[in-house]
Amino acid sequence: MLYFILYVFSNDEIVGRTTATGVLGVIPMETYKTSPELSASLRAQILVEALPYIRQFRGKRIVIKLGGSAMTNESLKRNFAEDITLITFVGIKPIIVHGGGPQIGALLQKLGKESRFVRGLRVTDEETMDVVEMVLVAKVNKDVVSMINHLGGSAVGLSGRDGRLIKARKAQPAHLVEADEDLGLVGEVERINPEVISSLEEHGFIPIIAPVGAGPGERPYNINADTAAGALAAAINAEKFVLLTDVSGVLDANKRLISSLSEDEAEELLGSDVISAGMIPKIRCCLSALRGGVPKAHIIDGRVPHAILLELLTDQGIGTEIVRDNMPGF
Repeated sequence: MLYFILYVFSNDEIVGRTTATGVLGVIPMETYKTSPELSASLRAQILVEALPYIRQFRGKRIVIKLGGSAMTNESLKRNFAEDITLITFVGIKPIIVHGGGPQIGALLQKLGKESRFVRGLRVTDEETMDVVEMVLVAKVNKDVVSMINHLGGSAVGLSGRDGRLIKARKAQPAHLVEADEDLGLVGEVERINPEVISSLEEHGFIPIIAPVGAGPGERPYNINADTAAGALAAAINAEKFVLLTDVSGVLDANKRLISSLSEDEAEELLGSDVISAGMIPKIRCCLSALRGGVPKAHIIDGRVPHAILLELLTDQGIGTEIVRDNMPGF
């Protein structure tokens, strides 16, 4: 018989995986309450499994890039907010950087303005930049903050322009060589001001950050959320950098999940034709965080309920971890 090891509680269901297969599953809460197989000792085991991870990460910073279905699916949004609230209550310090590309595109469409991309990057003129700030700072950011606060957390929303948290410069990607490929107000991170994060943490707040940076003359710049999150993780000496995506992780040539990669192995994958085009920038921003001193980066599937808890507080975790080479003590 296969028995479920259960990890996460929510209002209507709990998430688990079978001991034999490691496959995630969902069990209705009523079953959890009434099943004779789910004894008190098993319920205690669920909590005990998390203990060493709570001990390891207590007081440590975890930078999480929120994106994909975890931002758009109402159930997953609540799961994410529950995860963040829970890990905060046990002493872990999450810092959230969120995206919002689909929401920006939807509003631009309603306004009758065409979205234009150059090699995957949104061309951002003055009018588009106004929409970017409106969506990321005034809408998406406040939605995330409100959901966490509703569950008992103490989240504060800000953009990279607040307190000069993210100093930006105009992005100049090496592959944009044509004169007509100017990206407008697309920026890249020049410097992070970690004092803003420290000040919020000292007062028990969870920072929720929209990736809009302050350029010369305080001009706003639209920064890729993955890149901003990776740079932030390095600048504040985060213990982990976690990317929530809509894929299970990094896949090998046979489309099987790769659970762990070293820096060198990840670099080799970038030079191969194994990984998808969409995964390449995610691996690159993970490697950038590792080179900045972050011990581990994780690319995980945000479509899995309570993905953050499963990654941080269970033995198996989910997704792909990329581990820094030559870590201290090794």
